[in-house]
Amino acid sequence: MSPSRPPTAVQMPSLSMRVKSSMIMGLTGLISRCFLHGFNRVEAHGLAQFRELLDSRADPEKRERGLLTVSNHVSVLDDPMVWGLLPLSYAFNPNNLRWTLGAHDICFKNPVFASFFTHGQVLPCHRSKHSIYGGLFQPCMTQAIRLLSNPAPAPSETHYSTTGTDSILSPLTHPYYRRYSWVHVFPEGLVHQHPDVDLRYFKWGIARLILESEPKPDIVPMFIDGTQKCMAEDRGFPKFLPRIGKTISVTFGPVLSYEETFGDLKSKWDDLVRRENARQQKTKTVGWLWKTPVVVEQAEEVQPVETQVGELMSEELRCGKEATEIRIEVARRMREEILRLRRERGLYGESDVSFGLAETWKVDKKEGGKKYTSNVDGSRINQD
Repeated sequence: MSPSRPPTAVQMPSLSMRVKSSMIMGLTGLISRCFLHGFNRVEAHGLAQFRELLDSRADPEKRERGLLTVSNHVSVLDDPMVWGLLPLSYAFNPNNLRWTLGAHDICFKNPVFASFFTHGQVLPCHRSKHSIYGGLFQPCMTQAIRLLSNPAPAPSETHYSTTGTDSILSPLTHPYYRRYSWVHVFPEGLVHQHPDVDLRYFKWGIARLILESEPKPDIVPMFIDGTQKCMAEDRGFPKFLPRIGKTISVTFGPVLSYEETFGDLKSKWDDLVRRENARQQKTKTVGWLWKTPVVVEQAEEVQPVETQVGELMSEELRCGKEATEIRIEVARRMREEILRLRRERGLYGESDVSFGLAETWKVDKKEGGKKYTSNVDGSRINQD
């Protein structure tokens, strides 16, 4: 059962926090819009229906589910630049704008950056290739799942840690104000500049957002093309300046039918969770039989295991074979939805099927740098 909602005045963050977010998000949106429309040619497909969706979510009290947008990642400009497609009336309303994941070692490497990106609605994400704190189950994933959901009231702490030593302001300190938020992710996990804008495999964190958010979120696939020409990874001097006069195209798909796309996998996941919950409810004690320890299951009833949304109660749910197989298929289907938008553009050939497999890209794991040419497809990779 969803927790009861207190008055909005109680839910809202401090005036200072709201002003900072409005200024950072608004000015960033203004710069992005000026760059897109003032210096480039813009093609936006499906934007009207996407704006209608955002308009329907303008009042947090009337939202019934979170919004998850998912896209390919072809340039360091993708976020926040593509949101410059939205009129400025959207830019200064942070509560109806996206949250996203940003590299901890870049966006949160010092207190100034951490404050800027936190107020810019970015969650710190550790990349496993560069940090021992990375992976599917790091705190930013829990935060993102709860932003998409209607979480229980947060504990009294206003900050959380991703390493045990850092301190990040938690958006979930105001759970009712943040309930059913909009989260955008790039499941490729890095900038991937393929000549035909083909996609790498999708990392499995996207499956956690799709399967574990409660209730099921609205999911909108997006396909971005053209920003890679503004910031090509092999560009010459001056490298820090984006190129202008390019055609930038962003395609917004319709809201996916969750049941048609992921319904069977969600049922499998929920069944696995129920089975694990039942197993966890059985307490075990150690007895002795002729000096040999044996495990004895107690028959009496025990209370169900209490968990919050975004928490996984057992190792089987985290890393078990069945859980992994479900996540792989969810990620594959989500990638296919974005490839469908790519095909609708009519500019590129069919995707290489092998690119959708994680094992295809293992050869690139030997690359130590953050920027390199992929050994798989010759694409330019930027892990910044």
